Amino acid sequence: MINGKMWLVVKPTVGIPLMLGGVVVSALSVHTAILLNTTWFPAFLQGKPRAAASLSDSTAPAVALMKPGTPNEYAALLVK
Repeated sequence: MINGKMWLVVKPTVGIPLMLGGVVVSALSVHTAILLNTTWFPAFLQGKPRAAASLSDSTAPAVALMKPGTPNEYAALLVK
């Protein structure tokens, strides 16, 4: 044990519950922060499906580049 001498100063009946309590408090605070500061986490906990991603006009050229095409089509996209 790395910190074995710690138990010479702190009784295990006091130290172990304090450590476990610290873990519980930190885990609950992280989950509370995520729950309060995001919109997807509460929906996930309620079992709602994910929202479908929508493509905007600004992503259309990038999507077109992912499709196979001729060099002339690629050049036309780059000129726009």
